[in-house]
Amino acid sequence: MKIKGSTNIVGLIGHPVEHSFSPPMHNAAFDALGMDYAYVAFDVNPQDLHSAVDGAKSLNIKGFNVTIPHKIEVMQFLDEIDEVAGLIGAVNTIDFKDMKGYNTDGIGAVKAIEEVNSIQNKKVVVAGAGGASRAISFYLAKYGAQSLTILNRNVRKAQSLASDVSDSGLIGDVKADSISEIGNCLANADILVDTTPIGMHPNINDDPIAFAEDMHEDLVVFDAVYNPNETVLLKEAIKAGAKPVYGIKMLLYQGAESFKIWTGRDAPVDVMENALKDTLSLE
Repeated sequence: MKIKGSTNIVGLIGHPVEHSFSPPMHNAAFDALGMDYAYVAFDVNPQDLHSAVDGAKSLNIKGFNVTIPHKIEVMQFLDEIDEVAGLIGAVNTIDFKDMKGYNTDGIGAVKAIEEVNSIQNKKVVVAGAGGASRAISFYLAKYGAQSLTILNRNVRKAQSLASDVSDSGLIGDVKADSISEIGNCLANADILVDTTPIGMHPNINDDPIAFAEDMHEDLVVFDAVYNPNETVLLKEAIKAGAKPVYGIKMLLYQGAESFKIWTGRDAPVDVMENALKDTLSLE
């Protein structure tokens, strides 16, 4: 990649950002398509967020991905928010052409799951009720899930999210319960989505949220954690003969969606996936 006077800059803002896998993924895509773009990570302190957005606009930066802790606060500095991003209440992608914010996390998860099985008319169990769960739950509803059951240790938090998703009018059947009820909930479920950090590096030997005996062969099991690639939950899914969906796929597809928002072109998904695997040292 050669940086020239004409090079278009996109990037990531967050705090911290040094461990991000997005720069190698996007720069590989730009190289493969011969596009005059470069992707850079910017560590932005929370108190500097407004000036960072204004400065990026002044510098003619084309787009940003937004990560923790800026996904909510950044919304106040934009001119327009995509409808589903507004429902989610968080933005992870900015297009500076029209100062518009999007959330591609949920669509990333949906596309990852739909590689294995359609979401349409499926009964989905979602573990966790934080930001990732919120983004994914709204997109599951938008893409035609029959029902959602949101499980969390703090049941009130699950109930609050379930109420918000129900109020959106995207889906009629939304319930909340304790994560301790996961065994009962999975008996009739088609898809399990784990948005909790359980099993994330370095805690790779945590007890999973569900075991093989809780699962059945027709179940699709998606874990949003991508480091390690094969989490404790996915190991249990494989043991049960269920269909595993890896977190790296969500990272891949949310990135591909951001790429298209910025450039108007379809992302070379295979190139981006290979770059991610190289970065994660996967076969």
